[in-house]
Amino acid sequence: MTALPEFAFVKAQMCRDARVDNCPEVATNVPGVVALRDSERPDTVVTMTPDQWVTLADAIKAGEYDLSG
Repeated sequence: MTALPEFAFVKAQMCRDARVDNCPEVATNVPGVVALRDSERPDTVVTMTPDQWVTLADAIKAGEYDLSG
């Protein structure tokens, strides 16, 4: 098994409120890699390329993954 690089995860601004206890975290400090994890499960890391990240972000912005309805 290959060791993961040292990711520097950050939370979105709205998740930095102490009343919010579970947020996605993103790391972009490793060139060519975007890493995601759930703050409640920090040992599970999903990685993708920057192009894949853009595709995902565009789909979310377009409402493709809207769970509100």
